[in-house]
Amino acid sequence: MHSLFHWFRALNRYWLFDVLHGSLFEVDHNTIKVLDWIAENVAADSVCPECPQCPDQITGVDSAALKDIWNDLRTLGLFAAQAAELPHIKHEKPANLKALCLHIAHDCNLRCRYCFGETGAFGGDRSLMSPEIAFAAVDFLLRESGPYGQLEVDFFGGEPLLNFETVKKTVAYGSQAAQAVQKNIHFTLTTNAHNLDDDKLEYLNAQGISLVLSADGRPAVHDYMRPDAGGQATSERILKNIGKAVRSRNDSDYYVRGTFTRHNLDFAEDVKFLYNQGFRSISVEPVIAGPDAPYGFREQDLPVIFAEYDKLAEFCLDCAIAGDPLRYFHFAVDLDHGPCILKLISGCGAGYDYLAVTPSGDLYPCHQFVGREGFRMGHVTTGIERVDLRQAFGAADLFTKEGCAQCWARFLCSGGCHANAHLINGDILKPDRVGCALLKKRMECALGLQGVIKEMKQATAS
Repeated sequence: MHSLFHWFRALNRYWLFDVLHGSLFEVDHNTIKVLDWIAENVAADSVCPECPQCPDQITGVDSAALKDIWNDLRTLGLFAAQAAELPHIKHEKPANLKALCLHIAHDCNLRCRYCFGETGAFGGDRSLMSPEIAFAAVDFLLRESGPYGQLEVDFFGGEPLLNFETVKKTVAYGSQAAQAVQKNIHFTLTTNAHNLDDDKLEYLNAQGISLVLSADGRPAVHDYMRPDAGGQATSERILKNIGKAVRSRNDSDYYVRGTFTRHNLDFAEDVKFLYNQGFRSISVEPVIAGPDAPYGFREQDLPVIFAEYDKLAEFCLDCAIAGDPLRYFHFAVDLDHGPCILKLISGCGAGYDYLAVTPSGDLYPCHQFVGREGFRMGHVTTGIERVDLRQAFGAADLFTKEGCAQCWARFLCSGGCHANAHLINGDILKPDRVGCALLKKRMECALGLQGVIKEMKQATAS
């Protein structure tokens, strides 16, 4: 039953989540007591579905209320859920590409302490991608995209604004090449915004290029973690440039993306700070690092982080009530119009329909795998050479990942990040326990927040 229904508290309310159907119900405290009793005392398939004969009493729940709760749970299908468990679905995904992450620059003007790219060089030489390699990458994507008509290219680094001329040439080449074969490439650029001047911003806006703008929040937090190459503070300049970018595109088609670490476990304050700067699309995400890193999380940090997510959910609710909502990326769960079941099962497309390209043209499963030994998959001019590696990533779904098929959040997570699993456990099929715990807490907050906001909208409509 634990893998089919999940009950929790969020925003001072109690909730029951139907995993298979993606349905969310608000329940009272007595219902939670009954659910806890069932989970602790008997197996779900041994509980009588007709009436609560097993317990003489459950503390604080009188017999009449107990009978009503039992009937409600039976109506929801709680006791018949085992028979409805989702079978192991194997989906033969087409071996076609949807997206590329172009490491347009293996260099950076910042020296972020937590950078998985080793200050932008990814363990190699500092280098910039030539237009020829970028064009070859576009050709490779179009050639390998098969029936897919809507494709994605993300300019990444390092810092892609250090190679902005190649960015512009690639957009021009890619748009024309895609149009010639009746396809479309949508471009995104991820930048620390330090060098985002008016000319660059005008070009990015004119081309409709989505922006991911990196900032960690409060100046003290940001400047400690994200100094420039000379060790100087960067927050003032970066926040000014991000503010200009957000205003120039009418608060759309961007995310301000930050990272929180063990250095700022009170990260809700950083989200609030960014919101108060006028930013409404925000994503402040947990650092990807092992517990040995001074900024990496330990299991003993989890209660503090959980409490912080609760504070953040309350802040999001306050913003929604005030009519000025915060679009917090990790709370964006859509139970009404989410992905299809095959996407929920297959999860991340890294290494299969999404690849990263280094400045020299080498192919890797994703931006986080670049430079890791044993993960070079080929080259843009010769194609995918490690077919075995691609097949391994394609087969890494929630049924093959350790513990995922039994997790209540499996269709909200789809198996999690391959790179994080490999970093922590040396295996893409063994998810990181701490990372899983953080995700499940985020999903509880997201579900509770969606439940309350939906209730508010219904009340307003009536």
